[in-house]
Amino acid sequence: MELRQLRYFVAIVDHGSLSRAARVLHIAQPALTQQLRQLEDELGAQLLHRSSQGVLSTDAGKTFYEHAQAILKQVEDARSAVNQSLHTPAGTVALGLPQSVSGALALPILTAVRAAYPEIELQLTEELSGNLIEQLKSGRINLAVLFDDGQLGAFASTPLVEEDMMYITRSDSAFAVAGGSVTLAQVARTPLILPGHQHGVRPRIEQIARSAGLSIEQVIEINSVAILKSAILADLGATILPTAPVLSEIERGTMRAYPISSPAVSRTLTLCGSKKIPLTNAAAAIRQLVLDVTDRLCRSGQWLGAHILKR
Repeated sequence: MELRQLRYFVAIVDHGSLSRAARVLHIAQPALTQQLRQLEDELGAQLLHRSSQGVLSTDAGKTFYEHAQAILKQVEDARSAVNQSLHTPAGTVALGLPQSVSGALALPILTAVRAAYPEIELQLTEELSGNLIEQLKSGRINLAVLFDDGQLGAFASTPLVEEDMMYITRSDSAFAVAGGSVTLAQVARTPLILPGHQHGVRPRIEQIARSAGLSIEQVIEINSVAILKSAILADLGATILPTAPVLSEIERGTMRAYPISSPAVSRTLTLCGSKKIPLTNAAAAIRQLVLDVTDRLCRSGQWLGAHILKR
């Protein structure tokens, strides 16, 4: 198996046809087809379904595609690590952010990278936290912000913040409460709109509720932050979230956030990298930049409800 075969296969899948991939790769289509056939023969499995409309991955092809992407990413990282100067980090760095965190961190990080490291190409990925864990394990991303649920021992982790989660409603909602705060017992009796269990937020909420002897049963499950916000604005229920995903709505006055007490609800965010794959100079620079940006946002009060953790 050769690296060029991995590149050819990934290009075919990405472009959806042998002819388009051949044009992009500047290789004759019969030669590309021969390389694909050799790869399938070596693996003992058909990777692609071919038709007049193009190609589709088989189940084996989908599995191999993920591994091929990770291998090619690590090869590129190794090349960058050798070529980089210690004083001018350069190359591509992939950073993963959960959907409920990107509202607070994405734009400040992008702005800081452009100012401090113009030679670094930052690739930001917004995903479910479960998907980020798998991508970090496979080497498809260099770094990820993850929720510390006690299961991150496989990663090199640095604490970021403890982030409060709030009871959030439409400003004039039927589910709004009198006063400035609400107890978790009151929240548990309310129809809630929450992400699915693959989000780091949901297991944390249910863990805290169970510890307090409470059960959350009236749940509309929505995995899209945009649709979840639309459902809140339609007053289909309230939610428990950090303020970052709904900060613009809170500032405009269309939503209101109430602190939760008895007990409070919070989550711990950590910055994680692989223990097995060393960071390139560029990735190490982005790691430090994420820490610096996080600290600045917390100290300035721009990241509402976030508190810097001791490192």
